Amino acid sequence: MIFETERSYFAPVKRKQNIILEDLLIENYAAEGKSLAKLNGKVIFVENTVPGDIADVQLYKSKKDWAEGFPLEIKKFSADRVEPFCAHFGVCGGCNWQMLPYPKQLEYKQQQVYDVLKRIGKVQLPELSPIIGAPETKFYRNKLEYSFSARQFIPEGMFRQMKKEEIDVTSIWEKKVAGFYAKGVFDKVVDIEKCWLQPEPTNLLRNSIADFARQHNFSFYDFKQHSGWLRNMMVRITSTGEIMLNLVLASEEKKNMKLLFDFILQQFPQITTLLYTINPKHNDSIYDLKPVVVKGNGFITEQLEDFKFKISPKSFFQTNTKQAERLYTVARDFAELSGKEVVYDLYCGTGSIGIFVSRNAKKIIGVEVIAEAIADAKENAALNNIANTSFYTGDVIDICNDDFFEINGRPDVVIVDPPRAGLHVKLVEKLLQVEAPLIVYVSCNPATQARDVNLLNTKYDIEKVQPVDMFPHTHHIENVMQLKLRTV
Repeated sequence: MIFETERSYFAPVKRKQNIILEDLLIENYAAEGKSLAKLNGKVIFVENTVPGDIADVQLYKSKKDWAEGFPLEIKKFSADRVEPFCAHFGVCGGCNWQMLPYPKQLEYKQQQVYDVLKRIGKVQLPELSPIIGAPETKFYRNKLEYSFSARQFIPEGMFRQMKKEEIDVTSIWEKKVAGFYAKGVFDKVVDIEKCWLQPEPTNLLRNSIADFARQHNFSFYDFKQHSGWLRNMMVRITSTGEIMLNLVLASEEKKNMKLLFDFILQQFPQITTLLYTINPKHNDSIYDLKPVVVKGNGFITEQLEDFKFKISPKSFFQTNTKQAERLYTVARDFAELSGKEVVYDLYCGTGSIGIFVSRNAKKIIGVEVIAEAIADAKENAALNNIANTSFYTGDVIDICNDDFFEINGRPDVVIVDPPRAGLHVKLVEKLLQVEAPLIVYVSCNPATQARDVNLLNTKYDIEKVQPVDMFPHTHHIENVMQLKLRTV
């Protein structure tokens, strides 16, 4: 059983305390992927467990009323557990709910939304609509990023066994690998053979490029030493069949680049756009760098309903296309548009939500801090022959002042889709001042959404709540809320 193997991966390398609770019954799901147990009135949050497990738990944080810990050993597995389908489960840090059947995942996510809205939001709630689950729980992502590394991650359980058997760990550590950084580890990568998140040719691409690079003795990046040539690769696959590959290299080595690109183009002619980005920095961010086109036009096109969206290498686009369509449909329904409304799409990104609802509105005003995203938004509006949109670059708390509203019109509907940190408090204050009749709040973090609606509750009532599962086998959850201005 993979559960037996899984145990050895749970314990992190360094923990400050040595308090062990034996035979602890895991009673319920908490949030952020953790479960909870109770002991003598104290709540214990435990990672990497399932309600119904009985485990020996080592604490790494202990306060008066609560504590946090991890399982040293699971003595009895919950009846809810199922066999994870990925060979890398428990090691790479992704898809950490594979041991739960999908209906049970949805149940816990629904409960998570309700709990944080009640506990943090402290507001009157309508009945939550049943969570919209994903029809496909494997190969659902349209974008993945892999890392090449000169150092391989070794799980602690395996590391201990190797030390016990006096095996030379260095020779195994220093292996050229391609995959994902392990959770909490910055300098070693889990060597991935098959990832279940994105359809082919993504696995074949990654493995073939890594094999070719090893054969030709290309150096893989060493994040600790900041040396090595081959750094990262990003694969994007659209529902329309287009494929983008962006290779990130540490320097422009013409001979190696020609060898590698010729190999890729010969072996994978189905790639629509091939690019490379030179990144000499000590971090993996490429948003201040310029990708160079090797093949194709430098972008791919995705489709939601009959709307088309141009996606560049640095564009943000929802990574689950089918669920994005459902999420945007909910947002459009919650906006209750009749064709007469001025809609403000704040944190608009590449304009996808605003464009998706534009046919039902009089005018769309989009605001986003990233200039490249606004450029994409304008191109996407033109691509769909939509003339009733205006997009502005800048921070929403700076742009959305009285003059801006005076020029563009007072909002009838405000749609917000902020990052995980939620709305800036100054934007909340501005929304309360502007008093748009209706707000649609799309969130990837129900906890910060709950905090924000608690502040908005001085003038707004929550009318509808709709959770949407964008990321099966993870604890992440999207949630859409409709808020209406209180009339009395």
